Amino acid sequence: MCLLGVAVTHIWSGAGQVVEPAVSGELWVQALLQSRAGPCTSGEHTLLVQSKAQWEPVTRPPSPSLHQVHSMAATANHTVGMEFYLTPFSEAHELQLAHGFLFLLIYLVALVGNLLIIVLVTVDQCLHTPMYFFLKNLSLLDACLVSVTVPNFIVSSLCHRSTISFPGCVSQVLLVIQFAGAELFTLTAMSYDRYMAICHPLHYDVIMNRRVCVRMVAVSWFLGGIFGVLYSAGTFSLSFCGSRKLPQFFCDVPSLLKISCSKSHVTIDVSVVFGVIYALFCVVSIGFSYVYIFKTVTRMPSSQGRSRAFSTCTPHLIVVTTFFVTGVTAYLKPVPESPHPVDFLVSVLYSVMPPSLNPVIYSLRNKDIKASLWKILWKLCHKYCRGKL
Repeated sequence: MCLLGVAVTHIWSGAGQVVEPAVSGELWVQALLQSRAGPCTSGEHTLLVQSKAQWEPVTRPPSPSLHQVHSMAATANHTVGMEFYLTPFSEAHELQLAHGFLFLLIYLVALVGNLLIIVLVTVDQCLHTPMYFFLKNLSLLDACLVSVTVPNFIVSSLCHRSTISFPGCVSQVLLVIQFAGAELFTLTAMSYDRYMAICHPLHYDVIMNRRVCVRMVAVSWFLGGIFGVLYSAGTFSLSFCGSRKLPQFFCDVPSLLKISCSKSHVTIDVSVVFGVIYALFCVVSIGFSYVYIFKTVTRMPSSQGRSRAFSTCTPHLIVVTTFFVTGVTAYLKPVPESPHPVDFLVSVLYSVMPPSLNPVIYSLRNKDIKASLWKILWKLCHKYCRGKL
């Protein structure tokens, strides 16, 4: 038995191409003859004839080498395993413990205060109005906002650890921008609600119905999420090839831009432009609302009516002023190479103070909230006393 060998006509080049040789005439390739029993007979000899005038090179895309695959995988693992170093308020361990317990107290006060408003508005039927519906959403946003950064700082201070993982840093930037953006639109919706209640009281119940209020809250969360994704994607698309020590006690956009080694910031610059336009829209809307509110209040003949109108607007004005002043101060000031105590104070003012003060402001200046709180406490005390008897 004879086996037929076939000539190899494909030649691999070093550039990743398959080149078929050019042949000017007929190519004769004689088959190799083998036999188990012995030599083949003359009749078993077979000739393979191939002829082609011209062969064209066939180009194929180069495949990544094994070294390149390992390099890409190592880069991805290095990015996920990257850590950022946060700057503590003090290097002394005793002061770090003191700061940790102080912020733990502030966090508990802020969390309990905001959750208390949520419970009061949900339980008390007298507070089922658009104004308190927006207040409940504001308290929820404040509780979420203060829970993004403060617990990590408390743990870092008590455990003397000043690092945060790459996913943790991304989550902080995303959630802080999301909750702050949603809170900004909620404050705008609250000013519009006060405008409708004071300037157009006859149309208030028709315009500010439950469906409209729910849509406004949904829009606030949606816009906050959009800006959170834009800012976090734009910030972490940059390269961090140098020092990864942030001049801040949590991850924020200005500090990350400070340590980035990327020359171009196109994505984050576009996000900042949209953010500024959004903030200006909210500021102008709030400003126009209160201009018309003050005009209407000054024309009221009754001093009692003016007093009640101002009492419902004053807490909101204080909250809006605190939110904007602290936020603008924190983001417009230059990021220092090594932060001073004043820089930490400004960061605390805009990240911790508004969520902590909002429940206090609305509780002290709002008679309905105080009345609802005393009513619930009285019911609980009465039920407890009856159970003991």
